[in-house]
Amino acid sequence: MLASTPAQKLRDRLDQPGLEIAPGCYDALSASLIASAGFNVAFMSGFAVSGARLGFPDTALISFAEMLDTLRNCCTAADKVAVIGDGDTGYGNALNVQRTVIDYARAGAACVMIEDQVSPKKCGHTRNKQVVSRGEARMRIRAAVDARAEHDILVMARTDARAVHGFEDALERCFEFEAEGADLIFLEAPESEIEMRKFCEAIKTPCVANIVPGGKTPVFSPRILSEIGFKLALYPVALFSASIAAMKAKVAGIRNNPDLPLTVEIPFSELQQVVGFPEYWEREEKYRSKD
Repeated sequence: MLASTPAQKLRDRLDQPGLEIAPGCYDALSASLIASAGFNVAFMSGFAVSGARLGFPDTALISFAEMLDTLRNCCTAADKVAVIGDGDTGYGNALNVQRTVIDYARAGAACVMIEDQVSPKKCGHTRNKQVVSRGEARMRIRAAVDARAEHDILVMARTDARAVHGFEDALERCFEFEAEGADLIFLEAPESEIEMRKFCEAIKTPCVANIVPGGKTPVFSPRILSEIGFKLALYPVALFSASIAAMKAKVAGIRNNPDLPLTVEIPFSELQQVVGFPEYWEREEKYRSKD
């Protein structure tokens, strides 16, 4: 029996009742940790990849090639977890969008997210965003759906129009994305529970919530998000933010107490296990020469 594809794994999860939670990954290790924790879906966050790989803000300073390279690493490390790749604006016109969809599918992604911001884009919960016209936004999603026809990958259509033109315009874009055949709909940064409920009530396609503490959208528990009507909840920067907090505390401790013995957050034996030394040693023995 053939193994299920990444895209089919995600379809199967979305067909199940309740809310699916997707923590954000940004490299092979974070993707591996998400898989080890038992999650079924991970979201490769452009914000986190740009920050971790380049030390730059999420303002389209990272290239398509760098994102694609990171996506391959995440998909390989995530093993059986369905990875959703942040495709930003598609990196150009409609034909660039199609290349993004195809190459993300080839890299192992279960789904690609395409948004309607102008280029260079900005993080969805920061200021000074701009979006393309509704017609151009619709053509991006049409191009993505057309590319999907010959490649096994889902399309998540995202609008950032709430912050630019208001909630009603953003909702109209969601209707248009749904009509084009997008598999998931993502209205970025609704600013109240009322808006979140209106979105989920209006859209029949699975709806996506983006949970960013300190952002523009109210933060609710998974239980309430499910009750509101969301099918998928992304936590794009949770792991990235936690890793920064831990590293800042560690470098401050080393700097302020240079004469004290260094402590570690996890024992070295556990650290070896996390990065796969025991499995490596086991495989190494299999091929050890008896001479």
